[in-house]
This record gives sequence, C-alpha cells and structure tokens, in this order.
Amino acid sequence: MLKKIYLMIIIASLNFCIWTTTALADEDLSLDSESAILMEAESGQILTEKNANQQMYPASVTKIATAIYVIENGNLSDAVEISEEATEADGTTVFLAEGERVSLGKLVKGLLINSGNDAGVAIAEHMSGSVSKFSEEMTKFFEEKAGIKNTNFDNPHGLYNENHYTTAEDLAKITKYALQNDKFVKLFGMKSVDWESKTWETTILNHHRMVKGEIPYDGVTGGKNGFVSQSGYTLVTTAEQDGMHLIAVTLKTPLAEQTYADTVKLLDYGFEHYEPSTIDEGTSFMANGKEFKNSEDLTYVHEEGSKVEEEINENGKLVIEDNGELLKEFQLDNVEKKQPTMMKNNQIENVDQEDNTSSLYLYIGIGVVGAIIILVLFLLWRRRKKRKNNIFI
Repeated sequence: MLKKIYLMIIIASLNFCIWTTTALADEDLSLDSESAILMEAESGQILTEKNANQQMYPASVTKIATAIYVIENGNLSDAVEISEEATEADGTTVFLAEGERVSLGKLVKGLLINSGNDAGVAIAEHMSGSVSKFSEEMTKFFEEKAGIKNTNFDNPHGLYNENHYTTAEDLAKITKYALQNDKFVKLFGMKSVDWESKTWETTILNHHRMVKGEIPYDGVTGGKNGFVSQSGYTLVTTAEQDGMHLIAVTLKTPLAEQTYADTVKLLDYGFEHYEPSTIDEGTSFMANGKEFKNSEDLTYVHEEGSKVEEEINENGKLVIEDNGELLKEFQLDNVEKKQPTMMKNNQIENVDQEDNTSSLYLYIGIGVVGAIIILVLFLLWRRRKKRKNNIFI
C-alpha cells in the first residue's frame, strides 16, 4: 500500500514539474505588446504570434511599405519639387523647403532612416499626384504582391488616422516581400547617412536602437520604429543567424523599452528553438507513377531535432509536417516523360515521304534508262534486219 502511495506521489511530482516547466516557458515569452508576430523571412512561416490579425495603428512602420513601393515603382533619379503641403507635415521631418528639388531616392532615405514625414508627402505627390491616391494605389499593390488582407493605408508616413490601419501579420508579409529587394535591404540596415538640403546639412541617424547598436543583438539586418499616441510604440526588426532570417513585429506598448524587450524575446525564441531546412533545386519526388521536381530551392523551418515528414500527392503538392502539424506546402512541377511528340511523328512521316519520293524517282530513272536501252536495241535489231533483207534481194 505504501509503495502505491509513494508511486502516486512521484508521478504527481513529475507532472507538476513538467507543468511548471511549460508554464515558465510560456511566461518567459509573455509579451507586453498588444499584437506581435515572429515570421521566418524565406518561407513566411509563422513561428509564434499574439493577436497577429487584430487591426492596429502602425505609426511610422508604415514607411517600410512606402519605401519598397517607391523603390519598385518609381524612378529614384527623378527630381521631386517640394510642395508647401509637404513642408507642413507634422511630426518628424527632414526639414524640406518649399520649391527645392530633391531626388526621389534621397527622399526615400530621409523617409526610412530619419522617418521624415515631409519626405513621405513629397513622395506621394510625385508618384500619384496626391496622398490619398498614392495610399490607395499602395494598398492595392500589397494586396496583390504580398497577400495582405486586413490593411488600409491612408497616408505614406503613418500619422494617425482611424482609416489607416494594419495587422502584425500583414506588416510581416510586407517586410518579407521587401526583403527580396537588394536596394531596400541596403537602406533598411543603414545606421546613418549624410544629408544635405536647402535648409539642413547633417548626418541623419537611424532611429531603431537595435540597428544602430544601442541595444546590441547579434545578426540584426534592419528595422523601423514608430510612435503616435494612438498606436503606442511599434517596431519591425529583422535578424539573421545560422542561415535563418527572422522578422519580428511588435505593436502597441506604452513604453519604448517594452517593444524592444518583446522583440528580443521573439528573436531569441526563434533562434533558440528553430532551424532551417532546404530542399535543393531539382529534387525528384514520385507520386502515383508521376515525377515532380522543384524549380528552385525550397526552404522551411522546424523545431530543432524534430521529426519532419515530407509527403507529396498526385497533383504535385509537397506537404511538410512536424509531428502531424502542417509547416509548409509547396507546389512542384510535373516532369513529363520523354515520349515521341507530334513533331517527331511528323518528322518521321516527312522522312518516310522523302524516302518514298526518292524511291519513286529512282524507279522512274531506272525505267527511263531501261526504256532507252530497249529502244536502242530495237533500233539496232531493225537495222540489222534491213541489211539481211537487202542481201537476199
């Protein structure tokens, strides 16, 4: 009886320890941000999230979307004339003067690195004629290119408007899309840039404290911060370690320190618990006698040491699962077996026709030659016959 009691106590103690460990792990990742997400930049896999689809006010992290939209759709060498409306933008500026001409590329730097709201207005007016038209076009662009679903941009800079909103997941998708552009990646990671305009000559500094090294973190590749009273502190950060690139988005904390602390928690969680795997380009998979291959390298992430299963269906969809949990799906290309095509059949028919034609010409030639020989022999025979008749006469 005592043995059973001791056994029950031991089992209960073990269960309590396991529960405590899990609870502590969850507690360690508890976030002050109202909304947050951690996404792997290559595959788009979501590693963890908190209210990631809740509509939020983004503040200046909006400028990530504006920057990549302009880089891909504008001519960065264009000279932009600064309007009075641009110079009257509220909040952080790069002190543009009415009437001065600044290159579009320089305005993007002022927008992304120094968070210049005046640069944002000037960009929008140059690209689309007005802030409202630019915002509408930018929203549609990212719906098509990045797959955002819960975002509406009302301006290019992120100053508060109740119709200017997004989600942590949509921001991560936009950032993932932007990271595919080398020009954006270079700007996103800049710590500073020399600035010279009509009224301001200085070195502008990136406002993101992890990018400029005030909060050291190994592998940070870029970032953008934001704040307005309605949005609280917002932050988008990218970092890469051991071949894995992560995107951390934190939205709405009352203190700036909290949004950075949450970002560090998210990145630590990703780098400590996950690892990337790659399926090399041209890898062959078979399903129901059909062969499928991937036309490019396919990357996905999974928990370290986990047992990952790869299954392919008859339609060529490759499903990646980790202990029954769906990680990623890829559509592969069907590899057609090499069979005689219609062109080859036609070629064969043409060859046959050519052979038949050649044979026909050969037979005709032989026939003509034969006829000539027969005719000559006939003429010779008649000539000899006439000679004989003349002799007898």
